[in-house]
Parts: sequence; C-alpha cells; structure tokens
Amino acid sequence: MKGLSKDRLWSIAVLTPSIILIAVFVYGFIARSVYVSMTDWGNDPAQALALNPIIRFTGFANYQDLFTGFLQGRFRQELVSTIFFTLFFILGCLGLGLGLALILDRNPRGEGLWRTIFLFPMSLSFIVTGTIWRWMLQPQGGLNQAPTLFGAPPSTFAWLSSTDAIWKFDWNKLPLLTASVVGLVLVVMAVRAARSGDRTRTLVAGACAALLFLWALLIGPNIKMLPAPELHGFNFALIGIIIAAVWQMSGYTMALYLAGLRGIPEELREAAKVDGANDIGMYQHVIFPLLAPITLSAMIVLGHISLKIFDLVYAMAGPDNINTSVPALNMYLTSFRQNQFALGAAIGTILLILVAFVIVPYLSSQFRTEEGHA
Repeated sequence: MKGLSKDRLWSIAVLTPSIILIAVFVYGFIARSVYVSMTDWGNDPAQALALNPIIRFTGFANYQDLFTGFLQGRFRQELVSTIFFTLFFILGCLGLGLGLALILDRNPRGEGLWRTIFLFPMSLSFIVTGTIWRWMLQPQGGLNQAPTLFGAPPSTFAWLSSTDAIWKFDWNKLPLLTASVVGLVLVVMAVRAARSGDRTRTLVAGACAALLFLWALLIGPNIKMLPAPELHGFNFALIGIIIAAVWQMSGYTMALYLAGLRGIPEELREAAKVDGANDIGMYQHVIFPLLAPITLSAMIVLGHISLKIFDLVYAMAGPDNINTSVPALNMYLTSFRQNQFALGAAIGTILLILVAFVIVPYLSSQFRTEEGHA
C-alpha cells in the first residue's frame, strides 16, 4: 500500500484488535443499553425473564416516568443526593488534600511515614472502607462514643439513618432553578469574554443569558412537572458517607498537590519574596495559580467517581436505605431485583450523560491545548 510505511502498518495491525474490542464491548453495549432504555422490557413481569420476551419500543417514556412519574420519587431524591454528595465530596477532598500537601511540602520530620499514612486509605476498596466506617458510625460506635473521652455524654446522632434534611426545594421548580443557574454561568462567561476582548462570545453568551432569564420570569413559574409539590433536599444521613469517602480519597488529592508543589521552581518563590510578597501573597498569586490544572484534573476524577458511587453506599447503609440511596444503587435494584431492565437501563443512561457532562468538556479542552502546542 502506497503512502503507508512498515511502522505505520504495524501500528494499525496492533491497534485494530483493541479498537474492535472497544467498539463492540464498550460502545456497542452502551448503544444496546440506550436502546433497551427506550423499550418496555420488564414492565410486564411475565415477559421480563422469558426466553423470547415481547419488547416494544416506547421512546422516552421511561425517562419521562423517572422525572415526572408518581412512583419514582426515590430516583429524584437520589439525583439531588448525588449532586450534594458530589459537591461536598469534591470540596472535602480538595481542601483536606491541599492542606496535607502544604504541610508535607515544608519537609516535616518523618515525612515519608506521614505520606504513607495519608495515602494508605486510598489502597483500600470502597467495600472495606464502608465496612470500617459503618461500624464506627453505629449508634454505639466510635464516633458517638468519642465525647465520653472528655467527660461528656455520648452523641445520639443517627449518622446513617437520619431522616432530617435541609435545603429543601420543590421538584416542580427544577426547570426554573436550572435555567437560573445556567443563566448565571452564561453571565460569568460573558463577563470573562468581555474582559478578554472577545466581542462575539460576549454577545452570544449575554443574549442566551437574557433569553433564559426572560423564560424563567415569564414561562418557568407556570411549568409543573408533578401534580403536587414534592420536596427534596440534603439528608443528614449522607454526612457519614461523605466523611468516609473524603477519608479515602483525600490522600489521592494530597499526592497530586504535593507533586505540583514540588514541581514549582524555587526561583519563582525567591523572585516573589524579592518583590516583597509575604507567604500569603506568594501562595495567592504564585503557587495557587500554578496548581489550577491539578485542581481541575482532580475535580474531574473525583466528580466521575462520585457520580458513579455504589459500593461505598451499599456497604455502609445497605440497599434499602432510601435516605442514603444513589442512582447507581437504584439502577442495580431496579434491574436485578425488580427485573425492570428498561427502567434500569434508563437510569444507567442518565448516569452516563452526567459523567459525560463532567469528562467531555475536560477532554475537549485538553485536545485543544495539545493542538495549540503542536
């Protein structure tokens, strides 16, 4: 074949099997799951486990049922819980990991030992972590008994079974809230584009934000997804699971930040000191901006872990604790306990879309950066 060198032919020959396997067993199965989510497979118990089930195409009926169906309030609460879990999990891991990295960057005595101790939880599986923390968070467990060490009465907080919730909102107002948040993001984008002198992007982002706010004022309040109010919020039972997840993954962010801190040339620190910067100013204007790419990478990894979280919740709270349930756990129960395969596939597809919203923009920016360097 003209135009193809021997090395390129070898490269194609080596990569072709992997490409075929990925196309079939990854993207092929994703396509199959999306198709199943648009059928009624499992809605009829008699057909769910039949050798040749009668499956009818129903379009987006399963998705409509999940977001507006009377019996799918659990899934809607799980989506809200996942958003709160993701937010606090990422903030906890980034904050604790950065703090530990800053301490270790000062070369304390026994640094190698402390680094090993902080990284050790990451070597455990979420099942092991969940088992340990489930014992510690029991009503008579270690955390509730800790106040007795200082002469105080034991705590009675229900770490994994609390039904109390805060920051509640009506699910019917979700379109209004979503439009408002997206509009604010577009306003921020427009302001940044204006500062950089990009007039076209400023006009487009500003116009889209104005349309969203106009829609939110005139049409949004009249949209009702459910016939009656349905309140969802942040349940206190998630606090224990967030603590366990942060305990396990903060060592990962510590390692990333420590590597970034050690990679900053000492000349930059010395130059900042020569210019009169104190420690706070040096971190604010020199070190933290250089750590921004590491923060973004850590947020992407932690975000996709939190959106798919399953085993930690299963180990700590069990499969039937509605107050701590997440979409991945619901997908498992819907598919393999209730045999509603189409509805389970719809939940899985929604999770895939959520993960794609996190990962695809990051990958796109990385590709553009690599092309710019090329």
